[in-house]
Parts: sequence; structure tokens; C-alpha cells
Amino acid sequence: MGNRTRAAARGSDILTLGFGTTVAMWTVGYIGRLPDFQAPSAVLLTLMLLILAFGGFVSARLTTGGVLAGVRTGVLSSLLNLLILGSLLADTARGEILPSALVWLPGSLAAGAILGALGGLLGSRGAGGCEPLVGQPLFDPDGLADRAWDAAFASVAGAATLLLIVAGGVVTGQQAGLAVVDWPNSFGSNMFLYPLSRMTGGIYFEHSHRLIGSLVGFTTLVLAIQLWRVENRRWVKGLAGAALAMVIIQGILGGLRVTGHFTMSQDAAITTPSITLAVVHGVFAQLFLSTLVALFCVTTPLWRRAVAAIHPGAGIDHGLSRILVIMVIVQLMLGAVLRHVAHGLLFHITMATIVAGTALFAGMRAWGEHRGQPVIPYLGRGLMVLVTTQLVLGVLALWGTSLTTTRQAPHLLDVIFTTTHQTVGAVILTMSVMLMLWTRRLVRSQA
Repeated sequence: MGNRTRAAARGSDILTLGFGTTVAMWTVGYIGRLPDFQAPSAVLLTLMLLILAFGGFVSARLTTGGVLAGVRTGVLSSLLNLLILGSLLADTARGEILPSALVWLPGSLAAGAILGALGGLLGSRGAGGCEPLVGQPLFDPDGLADRAWDAAFASVAGAATLLLIVAGGVVTGQQAGLAVVDWPNSFGSNMFLYPLSRMTGGIYFEHSHRLIGSLVGFTTLVLAIQLWRVENRRWVKGLAGAALAMVIIQGILGGLRVTGHFTMSQDAAITTPSITLAVVHGVFAQLFLSTLVALFCVTTPLWRRAVAAIHPGAGIDHGLSRILVIMVIVQLMLGAVLRHVAHGLLFHITMATIVAGTALFAGMRAWGEHRGQPVIPYLGRGLMVLVTTQLVLGVLALWGTSLTTTRQAPHLLDVIFTTTHQTVGAVILTMSVMLMLWTRRLVRSQA
């Protein structure tokens, strides 16, 4: 199956692994540079290089490209890392690229190729019988395992978006949404050339959020182009186009939240920051993530080969899952209003009770009524666990918020609990969307 699989993947495998390696590196880098954490630079650099080599190792293991797959993954990841390399090679005073960049830029690409090759060399040993992405239940055979890379690429885009949502939650928790006063520049400097040495305090939270947003935007662009190229279903191409349009709109919303209108001025008298757009920006991010999750579902081999089974309660499940998605979106909107303007706590708590009851009921039905299906029961159990966890996090978030009211700066526990609460809410929405999609795809009522 080897050569046919590599040809049928048509580049989705290397795109998945290259972008996936980059997302892993950026996640470690973001955590390692947090002002309250600040891992030693040597430790952080070592971890980054190890991840790059591991990307090459996984590429050799999961594709038929061997060492060359590792090289391609390393080079692609290094190219994507140029989005932040400018921050390390910029003049601190003027925000301009230093002359040494002429050495560092090609050097970073060469280092990516070498590390990817080393990882690929290790991964190639003993991997002769390894078939790419063959597993159960989403990535199973029937001649479609090669197309699993399209779904895997969508999942990488989703992972990058989830990281962005976490970073956005930290920005809100740290009250750093206006730490950088202009957009798309950063204090008059090109966003990608703003020196890392100046990214301290609230500036780090806001500026890193922008950089991660650029990675999400570029990932979505490449994902859309790839699906337009390899997909034979017009409606899936349309969904990919919708995701691309959404990420562009989301970027603009984020910028206008800071400036209020299209201007590159740093003058506070000209800019008019908008809390309303901050709320819209937060909710729209979760809708965008759900769109990527939908792309993941519909590009899996299981979706392509599935034949819906007849179930007497299918109509109930279809309607219940749709209602759940709508309710979760409403609850996320109430949560966004609560976080940004500190109003509507009673509404949020009341709606949380209703959503939790509906989600638990939907989860129990999915788990108990559809045990013969490959995906639905797992989504049901996952939904029940997440909703229970979310209720506990809601209490902790409320307690953490009370700690902040007794001091001027946000309390660390407040930031941790509220951001985690927001992130789990986003995951619950994506699980609800998946449940809605899979119940419609895998079960139907008697005709």
C-alpha cells in the first residue's frame, strides 16, 4: 500500500506533520516564556530542538517517505517558525531586522533539515511494516486510510486554534487586551519584528496572542487550499472556504477590538477600543473552532464510508444534539459578557444548569442507545465527563474572581480557573457539534 498511500495523501501527510510540529513548538514556547514562569532559555531551546527532531521521527514512522519525510517536516516547521524568528533577530530600539539575520535565517532552515533528518533516520529503523494512520475507529482502512491525513491536518488546525483560545483567555484574565495600543503594528513596529526582549507583562500576553493568531490564520489558509486541491466533494470545499473567511473576519475583529476602527495610529485620542467587539471576538473564536472540528469529521475515512443504521430514537437524538449546540453557544455568549463586562452572573449560572442537564441527558443517550456505533458512545461519555468537570471549574472560577476583587492586579488562580473554564467550554461546544454531526451521519429513523 506504501507508494499508493503516499501518492494519494498528496502532501497532506507532510503538511500535517510540519504544521503539527510547529504547533507543539509554539505551545512549549508560549508556556516557557510566560512572565510568571520563564523557563531558562537553554532549557527552552533544547525542548524546541527535541520537538523538531521528534517531528522528523514521527514523519518517518507514519509515512513511507523515510528520512526524506523527516527532512521535509523539519524544513516546513522551520519555515513556519520564521513568523516568530523576526522577534529574536530584531533591533531592540528600532524594531528592524539585524544584519545577522542573513546568517540566522538560512541557518534555521538548515538546522530544521538536519534535525528532521536525524529524527527521520531514527524513525526509519524498524518501521518497514508500519502503515500510515491505520487505526480504529476514525482512521480505519477500507481503502480510505490514505485520506485520513486530510482529517489529521484539520485536527492540527483545531489544536492551534485551541491554543489561541487559551492565549486569548489569558489575555482577558490578565486584563491585557489593550496592552498593545495599535494594530496591525505593535507600537509602530511590524508585528513580526517586534523584539522579544520588549514582550514583558501584559505586552507578552497580548502580542503572543497576535502571533499565535497569525499561525492559526496561515494554517487555515493552507488547509483550505489543500482541501480545494484534493477534495472531490464541493460542499466540503465550501466548508473549507467558510473556515478561511471566518479566520480572516476573526483577525479583523481582534484588531478592531483594540483600535475601534481602521487606523494604525498609537494615539489614544484616535483609537476607540470596543468591549462589544471583544465579546464578539471571543465567541466567534469558538464558532471558528467548531467549523474546523466539522471539517475534521467530514474528512475522516469513517464519514466517507459510513452507512447510517436505523434506530427508532434517531429523530430524538438529531433534535436533541441540535438544541444542545444552540444552548452551548448561548451559554458561551453569556460567559463572554460576564468575563468582559462583569454582568449577567445569575443568567450564566441559570443557563449553566439547563445546559448541564441537557448535555448529560444527550450524553447518556449517546452512550446507552448507540453502543454499536464506533464514535457516538465515546462522544457521549466524553460529554458527560466534560460537563461535570465544567461545573466544578465554574465554582472555582467564581472563587478565583473573588480573589481578584480584593487586589489591584488579577490573581493567578483567577486567571488559571477562568481560562480553563473558558477553554473547557470551547471543547464542550466542539464535542456537541461532533455529536450532532455523527448522529446524523451514523443513525437514522425508519423511512
